[in-house]
Amino acid sequence: MSKRVMSAAVFAVAIAAAAQPVFADVSRGVISAFKGQLVVTKDELPEGKNDKDTISKIKAAQLKSLDGSPKGDVTGWNFHYTAFLTKGGASKLKVEFMNGNKLAADQQLDGVDPKSAVLSGDISIDEDEGLAKGKTYTVQVMNGSSVVAKTSLTMK
Repeated sequence: MSKRVMSAAVFAVAIAAAAQPVFADVSRGVISAFKGQLVVTKDELPEGKNDKDTISKIKAAQLKSLDGSPKGDVTGWNFHYTAFLTKGGASKLKVEFMNGNKLAADQQLDGVDPKSAVLSGDISIDEDEGLAKGKTYTVQVMNGSSVVAKTSLTMK
């Protein structure tokens, strides 16, 4: 095998490794502590020295309200989420923002690993998509008609 082909193969493996899910190493203890919860943070989840420390740091970083920023004539919100799913098995999920029993907004999540118990990513949403400044929403991750993770979030 030539050096050029070998270098290309090594590069391809490095790119594939970089694309692996960030939370593949979350311990079972941490997953168990947050199962069914949608954790909203500014950035990726913090890590601790052990499960107890990690759980404490995640709880401290968890947001219950989000400050919006102007996006033209409307307010927009950006946040990082980590969903500790009650069940996997879906390659597509939906994040719904519920105002009581009424759907205010939603976003489709494609390319989900159906074997993963933890899902994370970033969401950017604004008033044009149905949210309103000052309202509190139940944000839930849906697998069909089943809620697999949820939280309450106030948009400021």
